[in-house]
Amino acid sequence: MKLNLAVLAGDGIGPEIILQALKVVKAVCNKFGHELTYRTAAIGACAIDEVGNPYPDETHELCMKSDAVLFGAIGSPKYDNNPAAKVRPEQGLLAMRKKLGLFANIRPITTFESLLQKSPLRKEIIEGVDLICVRELTGGLYFGRPQGRSEDGLTAYDTCVYTREEIERIVRLAYSYAAKRRKKLTIVDKANVLATSRLWREVTQEISKEFSEIETECIFVDNAAMRLIQNPLSFDVMVTENMFGDILTDEASVITGSLGMLPSASIGLHTSVFEPVHGSYPQAAGKDIANPLATILSAALMFEYAFNLQEEGKIIRDAVSASLKAGIVTEDIAQQSRPYSTSKVGDWIANNI
Repeated sequence: MKLNLAVLAGDGIGPEIILQALKVVKAVCNKFGHELTYRTAAIGACAIDEVGNPYPDETHELCMKSDAVLFGAIGSPKYDNNPAAKVRPEQGLLAMRKKLGLFANIRPITTFESLLQKSPLRKEIIEGVDLICVRELTGGLYFGRPQGRSEDGLTAYDTCVYTREEIERIVRLAYSYAAKRRKKLTIVDKANVLATSRLWREVTQEISKEFSEIETECIFVDNAAMRLIQNPLSFDVMVTENMFGDILTDEASVITGSLGMLPSASIGLHTSVFEPVHGSYPQAAGKDIANPLATILSAALMFEYAFNLQEEGKIIRDAVSASLKAGIVTEDIAQQSRPYSTSKVGDWIANNI
């Protein structure tokens, strides 16, 4: 098979972790006989520095022409600490999601036996956790208008907006995943307070009638946040709106023991994007210490979701599991053994494959 990728390394540790993922992708393609081509492009702070735009037209054109996008991270202290900045790196991520029609962010949360003791939660609570969070990506507070501040600067406002069409497409996608798994779907909302959440619940209850074989439950976001810590095994597929999904998936990262272990896939109308959940971690940039496993696991999702190559995705996950068991890991999850560098971890996994 021919694989044509757009590679957007981005900011901070992005270039380092993307390099390791590419080593792994090349190893898989060599092993299975796939023909790999890829081109790189700028996004985020580095794109602002180059052309003044965090998601340049050239980058978007490359993404549209590609079969999949492998993406690193966005963010820079230069802009984080400058409230007067008119353009921010994160706007590039939002623009990419909007222009590519990436309405669904898929975040699997699974535990690795060799990392159970790294989680702040007790082993008996998290052992065997295997859930997927389906987060709506293009609506809600992050995109709602109007948005801004009053002339005197004393009042700020954001608007949460959702349409029936936006809710239907994400809920149906979530049901399709639940049908292939343990047949349970949890919708997370705040229907006792928010009008948008009441629309979410109404639409879900209508669609649920088409999927009678799937157990559907609706819970408030505060309950979901509590249950993720108390009983994460009770979840199979969770679907929710943009901001709730953003917060809950970061909370769920403690289940795995490290944010550096969480991959994600963003799926929609055009080219899908595969990226780690974590940010740009500028403090570690250039030090060869960042954990590349979330990015490597995102490459596994890419083979599965973008190219329907299940065996290729499995061999990557198996190699990651082998690296964990062998203690070939970076400092954030190293235990008794000495930590390995970002590049050494990438080399080991590629060689294992």
